[in-house]
Amino acid sequence: MRVVGRFQRVVGFDRSMALASSALTALVPISVLLGALLGNLVHYDAAERIIRRYELTGAGAQAVDSLFSPAEGAGASVGVFGVLFLTISVLSFARATQRLFEQAWDLKPLSVRNTRNGLYWIPTLAVYVVSTTLLSTPSRSGGLGVVAAAGEIAVTAVFLVWSGWILSAKRIGARELLPFGATGAVLSAVYSLGASIYLPRLFNSYASRYGVVGAVFAMISALFAAMLVLVASAALGREVADELDRIRRGHRPTDHEVRQEWDSVVEQTRSRWRSVRKQTARRQDRGEEG
Repeated sequence: MRVVGRFQRVVGFDRSMALASSALTALVPISVLLGALLGNLVHYDAAERIIRRYELTGAGAQAVDSLFSPAEGAGASVGVFGVLFLTISVLSFARATQRLFEQAWDLKPLSVRNTRNGLYWIPTLAVYVVSTTLLSTPSRSGGLGVVAAAGEIAVTAVFLVWSGWILSAKRIGARELLPFGATGAVLSAVYSLGASIYLPRLFNSYASRYGVVGAVFAMISALFAAMLVLVASAALGREVADELDRIRRGHRPTDHEVRQEWDSVVEQTRSRWRSVRKQTARRQDRGEEG
């Protein structure tokens, strides 16, 4: 119940959509620029790896290739403006993630005052993207596949704990973030498994109708689900950390406290539902007036 209440207090669905939008504007340019910068060292093609991982074909594969692959000769144009745009995009994503930690852990918002830590986070994000992309290579099977999956979970857990620590301006301790890191890593692996089943159909369906724009719609949908997992993991991780702290102190909630938590969750749910109904009614009234 406390997890549901925490999720509602951070406005979980709205926060997930905000994170998904910021992630899209950050991950597309970072993937393109990483491909251009690492092209002379290793073979890193974001479009190719996405297509292979999710076994995309037809219109879906073509749309992803058009979205992530720069035009021929564009590699030389990666310079000051490219790095500047990438920095602004990723900083926007960093601040959106920062707000998640501040809300989930009831911290005072720092906004742009935490820009320096956001800049520290950017290269870590790039390393994480490359590492997990390489670990998720679909050609690995059997024992190597299990090792790669375990490695991806471990890398994700470390990255999530580091992200919470640095983006909160070190106000949340690593020990307190461990439940969030472990939960987020495991749930992300489960989501990745499910995504490998439904994403090919989603990409192919949207891309066949809308082309590259359809691929963007599909990516937003996939990122929303991934960010929903992240937000839910933050809510669960915070409550697990608090519960472990209460256990260490020998404190157990009374029946009255449990009932209060339940009543609070029910009231927040009803309030949210009333708000949605009012917004829907207003839109219907405007449509009838138009």
